[in-house]
Amino acid sequence: MSKSRRQFLVNTSLSLVSAAFTSCRKAAQKTTETPAGTPPAFGTAPAVGPEVSPSTFAEAERLVQVELTAAERAQAAGNWRNSLAPLYERRTGPRVVKIEPSVAPYSRWEPVLAGEKAGPQGGQFIWSKPNPGPLPANDEDIAYAPVTRLAGWIENRKLTSERLTNLYLERLDRFNPKLRCVITLMREPALAQAKQADQEISAGKYRGPLHGVPWGAKDLLDTAGTPTTYGAEPFRTRVPSADATVVKRLNDAGAVLVAKLSLGALALNDIWFGGQTMNPWLLEEGSSGSSA
Repeated sequence: MSKSRRQFLVNTSLSLVSAAFTSCRKAAQKTTETPAGTPPAFGTAPAVGPEVSPSTFAEAERLVQVELTAAERAQAAGNWRNSLAPLYERRTGPRVVKIEPSVAPYSRWEPVLAGEKAGPQGGQFIWSKPNPGPLPANDEDIAYAPVTRLAGWIENRKLTSERLTNLYLERLDRFNPKLRCVITLMREPALAQAKQADQEISAGKYRGPLHGVPWGAKDLLDTAGTPTTYGAEPFRTRVPSADATVVKRLNDAGAVLVAKLSLGALALNDIWFGGQTMNPWLLEEGSSGSSA
């Protein structure tokens, strides 16, 4: 091999190695650059939010029933506004994150083992249509009848939805002052739904076993045009523009919504902005859980 050829190969190899090294170095530099829009590293963002002091945390301790030392209060007060910045920014800007009510959670709990099927992907409800028996003469007996019998009486036109709806509205009027279980009574819409159900059933347009049957929705379920408060004072005047899926499906089934029922504020215990919901079987105690 001539000297010139040997030198050419050496120089070419060195050039290729140099180019590869430069390329890798540039790639490494790019990976360390922060992409546009990335939130600041923890604790490095400008301080935001209200000014706080150790005494602020001392007062907060009384609410959450914890105790901090003087040093811990001072530390919390010193970094609170910096630590809060990434979260505060998403509420006030510039990168405000507004999540619409229709957006589902990013994940769901799925207990099925990998590779196993979760069960039927579809199906059809088959109603056995048991004989509901004769309609009781006593309204109290009608009120306590199971939905299977109510549905049968309504379908067979032994009982109208309007009569049944009025029966439950009257009971809500009578017992709610003691129980405090109703947040919004929906008398007019309920009676309109009941009359429509009776007309449809009389015309042979029976929708199914829930057609004309009254029901009450926990005030956690959105109802278009009717307040949905979560039982919490800050949401007392909140009026959603769309129905929750379960409300829509029950409406489509012809069920009659008579009331938005109480729940503890933000679905916690039995105390809401209207008072404490009481146990109907023991009026001296509360109804306990959020859905009771």
